[in-house]
Amino acid sequence: MRKSLKALRSPLTAALLAALTALPASAQTLADTMVAAYRYSALLEQNRAVLRAADEDAAAALAELRPIIQWVAEHTYNYSDGLDTQTTGIALQAQITLYDWGRNAFAIDIAKETVLATRAALVGIEQDVLLGAVQAYLDVRSATEQVELQTNSVRVIGQEQQAATDRFDVGEITQTDVAQADAALAEARANLSAAEGDLEIAREAYHTSTGAYPSALAAPPPLPSLPANLDAARGVAQRTHPAITQARRQTSASELAVGAAAAERSPNLTGTLGIERQRSNANATLSTEYATQGSASIQMSQTLYSGGRLPAQHRRAMANRDSARAVLLNTSRQVNAAVANAWASIDVAQAQIVSIDEQIVAAEQAYNGVREEATLGARTTLDVLEAEQSLIAARASKITAEANLQLAHYQLLAAMGLLTVENLRLGIPTYDPSAYYNAVQDAPYTSRQGKSLDRVLRAIGQE
Repeated sequence: MRKSLKALRSPLTAALLAALTALPASAQTLADTMVAAYRYSALLEQNRAVLRAADEDAAAALAELRPIIQWVAEHTYNYSDGLDTQTTGIALQAQITLYDWGRNAFAIDIAKETVLATRAALVGIEQDVLLGAVQAYLDVRSATEQVELQTNSVRVIGQEQQAATDRFDVGEITQTDVAQADAALAEARANLSAAEGDLEIAREAYHTSTGAYPSALAAPPPLPSLPANLDAARGVAQRTHPAITQARRQTSASELAVGAAAAERSPNLTGTLGIERQRSNANATLSTEYATQGSASIQMSQTLYSGGRLPAQHRRAMANRDSARAVLLNTSRQVNAAVANAWASIDVAQAQIVSIDEQIVAAEQAYNGVREEATLGARTTLDVLEAEQSLIAARASKITAEANLQLAHYQLLAAMGLLTVENLRLGIPTYDPSAYYNAVQDAPYTSRQGKSLDRVLRAIGQE
């Protein structure tokens, strides 16, 4: 019996050190996962539509400087002293703002700043989508490795349990030792079931992120390069993070809104042109008369008293400006904190991996020693099982730590504003936020501009 035990001297070590099953040539890479998430994301589509709406606001603000042309049809019936008269007329009128002391100019600049802020928000959404894809990818790989680890654990502890049963049959150990081996095997099976459940959850998250379930996932690529130190990382974040860019643009828009509110107290100069064709019919004479007349006018108006509405709007604009400035400051601080947290997570994960490697070496030595001593009768079955569990726990911890290290690097890229398709060089066509704006910025109405806009819509997949 001792000879058979020596044959099983280190089955756990051999099982845990076995290489992962070879991946097929079509294994999905992390880049593949991020590309799939970028193309599949409904959240990106939603925010692209929000951006197009902001583009149209800029076009509408520009259109306020153009004339408004409309036709008017009118029919009038008059009855007086037994005489009824009917007049039918149709008119063409054009009205244009000649000068408004900067109100429309403020509105256009505000709309442009809003467009730029919305573009920055779209970049932020892109980062969230890609980081979610990274998380889903790493979770699936980590869960898969945990399942393999726990599967090996069940197999090896099953061998230990069988060996314990054999030793009991020949009277070398007691029923208590067998019961301990049975309990350890049941625990291993429970851990395997939990790992398989975690894997299913990870697969569903991957499907939600990319639109497809993962098949074989390739090993993660080399870790992305990082700035030399934390201060350098923070400097990059302050320059490039989309949340800061968005807050800056919103602050600029709010400052322009203060000027726009002040301009509301200024006069407004408008011009009107019109031409009208009328037909009159009097029942008393049964005659019909036709008349054509044209008109032109210039009008200047200014609000002298608004019941406090205009001053309130001005004060509200100043309060919104102060709020936007505070948001910018707070966003800057939050980004700095996010960079520091990600940087610390990298340091922690690296230190954990070093320590866990040392733990694994020590746990392997302890396990092998305990097994050897158990064959000589100096150790119990419980001692062997505890040593096994320590080694398994160490290897499970390393799987988690390695996944955390990978994730922390991409979290740092996101905190610096660099987790984008363009910066990662994923090699796919990306959404051009300026294409739609360029097509509508002149508030297109003619068929040529309309066709150009249709082409843009088709190019971004909206038709």
